[in-house]
Amino acid sequence: MKSNLSKFLSIFIALIAVIGAFLFIRIFITDGDDTEALSGAVGSIVTFSTVLLYFAIGATLILSLLGLFRNPDNLKKTFLGVAILGIVLVFAYFLADSNVVMDSAGKILEGGEEGASSNQWVGTGIYYSVLLLLVAGAFFVLDLVKGLIKS
Repeated sequence: MKSNLSKFLSIFIALIAVIGAFLFIRIFITDGDDTEALSGAVGSIVTFSTVLLYFAIGATLILSLLGLFRNPDNLKKTFLGVAILGIVLVFAYFLADSNVVMDSAGKILEGGEEGASSNQWVGTGIYYSVLLLLVAGAFFVLDLVKGLIKS
């Protein structure tokens, strides 16, 4: 079964590579002065790349979920990790503010009015990153100290 799957994947990857090479070469063959033809050639490779990206994302999600449901212990650990990330997100949300956002001339930026939800979420993202950095740094130092003690 594995050898059949390996052969199938090799053929599939070769087919994707041939299609990608054909679309890439088509861009170079297209006359640079004809913007409509060039736009069509570039658009086709962008569409192909987008479809491949969505396919890769879908396959990754499906295979990850299958792996989680086959091993209940990993599922519990994953839910615990997601719950902790959610708690950190809520904490970061309450740390952030929704104050007015001004440019260098002192004018209020469009969408940066006081109380705008975008201000709140931008601040949340910044605080979330900082909090995760602090947690990761603490675990790094803890692991480093453990390694030094064991040596």
